[in-house]
Order: sequence, then structure tokens, then C-alpha cells
Amino acid sequence: MNNNYLIPANSKKSQLILGFFTPLDLILFGSGCGLTVLLLMLVRNADLTIMILILLPALITGFLVTPVLYYHNVLQFIINVISFIFNTRRYYWRGWCVRYDSEDK
Repeated sequence: MNNNYLIPANSKKSQLILGFFTPLDLILFGSGCGLTVLLLMLVRNADLTIMILILLPALITGFLVTPVLYYHNVLQFIINVISFIFNTRRYYWRGWCVRYDSEDK
């Protein structure tokens, strides 16, 4: 094969739990669901708004670990957006007409 390697596009998927989740994702979602179950056991006779507030930890963590196209999940997308907005960006022109000298660094 002349040292040509073919790596499938989903090769990282085998390293994930159930093909979608990292251990951190499961810990995050498990803690949200656990907090929701604990609040459901503690709060009695709650009206609709209180029940929605009780369900929020599971809903929010479930939303964060939902897979998204081109990113691992929503949490990773949010982290990338925040990193892009708040980190300094300096773009260097590297075209075909520029000499690559050490002074450009």
C-alpha cells in the first residue's frame, strides 16, 4: 500500500461512550438528572412553575450534551464560541508572494 493510510471520518467515535459521550458529558448529565430527582423527592405539592424550575437542571444538562453537527456537542460549541470571542486574534499574511523570513515571526 506504499505507506498510505486510510482513516475513516468517524474514527474518534469509537473512543466515546455509546459513540456520542465522553466521561465528562455523562458526569455532567448525571449530576443534572440526580439534582432533578433529588428536588422531585424533596418538593411536594408544587405548581407548574415550580415543577419547571425543578426540571431545569436535567433539561439544561441534557441540552449541553446533545450532539451537534461539526462539533462534539452544544457545550463544545459554546466553549469554542467563547474562546473565539475573548481570545486575541492576530492573523499573519502568508501568501505565495511573501518571502518567509525569520523576522516575520
